[in-house]
Amino acid sequence: MDMLFYEKEGWGQSYCRIAGVDEVGRGCLFGDVVAAAVILPEGLMIEGVDDSKKLTAKKREALYELIMEQALAVGVGHVDSSMIDEINIKQASRLAMKKAVEGLGIRPDYMLIDAEKIDLPLPQRAIIKGDANSQSIAAASIIAKVTRDRLCEGLWEDLYPDYGIAIHKGYATKLHRERIVTLGPTPMHRRSFLGRILVEQPTLF
Repeated sequence: MDMLFYEKEGWGQSYCRIAGVDEVGRGCLFGDVVAAAVILPEGLMIEGVDDSKKLTAKKREALYELIMEQALAVGVGHVDSSMIDEINIKQASRLAMKKAVEGLGIRPDYMLIDAEKIDLPLPQRAIIKGDANSQSIAAASIIAKVTRDRLCEGLWEDLYPDYGIAIHKGYATKLHRERIVTLGPTPMHRRSFLGRILVEQPTLF
């Protein structure tokens, strides 16, 4: 797969500021959903950029620095757990993506999005498994993942040191579920995601 296939299509239609957009943390029980938007220079190929889930943490960190150095613009958007509970995770993911695009500092003329639609009056294309098929979306997935992981290992771990956030990053691991049952949810837990875990309480031990 040519990771610039969709970008080349856009450049061929005279779009020169193509933003790749992706989010991470959709399936987590804890913390923000984080999205990123990245505009890379026309024709640039960054070796190793791929779906962030396929990369080691060390590789993601190295690529994060490369992308930040070489991108024309990078925007990041956050939506917190209380808003996720209020509007649901799908709408929260879209909102985080919109915030990321609005935070770019340069207005894109075209957007490539990982399987979503963003509520902005800009030409856009949703690509299934976009983070594995478009360098721009893959770059956004790396920026979003590293940003969120750093929060899990830093600020959020410091706020709630007993929950293992730095280890499981907020996902529904056995350790995380046990801590929620033992200690109760924190203000950063997504209440709408916890119903079954709290009901299952007796079977965890």
